[in-house]
Amino acid sequence: MFSSWRGIIGVVHPTLRPGSNEELIRMLPEGIGVLALHVNIKRGTPDEFKEIKVAYEKELELLKEAGCDVIHPSGAPPFMVHGRKGEAKIIKDWEKRYGIPMFTSGQNHVNALKAIGAKSIVGATYFPEKTNAIFAQYFKDAGFNVKAMAGIDVPFNKVQELSGEVVYAHIKKAFLAAKGADAIYMLGSGWRTLHIIEMLEQDLQVPVIHPVPARVWEFQKRMHINEKIEGFGSLVATMPKMV
Repeated sequence: MFSSWRGIIGVVHPTLRPGSNEELIRMLPEGIGVLALHVNIKRGTPDEFKEIKVAYEKELELLKEAGCDVIHPSGAPPFMVHGRKGEAKIIKDWEKRYGIPMFTSGQNHVNALKAIGAKSIVGATYFPEKTNAIFAQYFKDAGFNVKAMAGIDVPFNKVQELSGEVVYAHIKKAFLAAKGADAIYMLGSGWRTLHIIEMLEQDLQVPVIHPVPARVWEFQKRMHINEKIEGFGSLVATMPKMV
């Protein structure tokens, strides 16, 4: 326990894809213990997302037994497909059942966007148009003006192979086509794109909400830690209050 003197967080990752967990651990402040488990989403389709809830529950039980202070059932799409209200009910039921505070990726992203004062967003994803419409509606229901939710054409199991430069160009094109917004939102932590956050913020002059720094920010806020982190965008560099 001494090695986790600031608390223990639990994360249930949506796929067996490596990358985001390593990024999370490297970015978190010293003294926070991380217990990471995985479900095994393979196809990345709305029907698969809706069916995966039971698989998450098996992992949540293990994290409860391990004594986590906060648990993050990660993966925006598996919960966004239920809509804002449906997602909130799932989390409320789980918090009651397991007795531990929780937040989904979608809830985290909304919290981060509200913390930076964003009213309008341009979103970027690695999902097809039909699925992106679900994501756009989710953020509209949360009160945002969604000016675009632009998907990049890539197979779900190849997302991690996209170069950051390709993603940068995709986001920049979508942002300029939408004639700007208060913030850029990157859905999904399958792509390895931490290194383009500050470049995008510098070039397009708006904050970028990326899933990995966003969860680092909320974990800190929920555990009453406020350690600023440079190099991964303005959210973690300034650590604004949760609204």
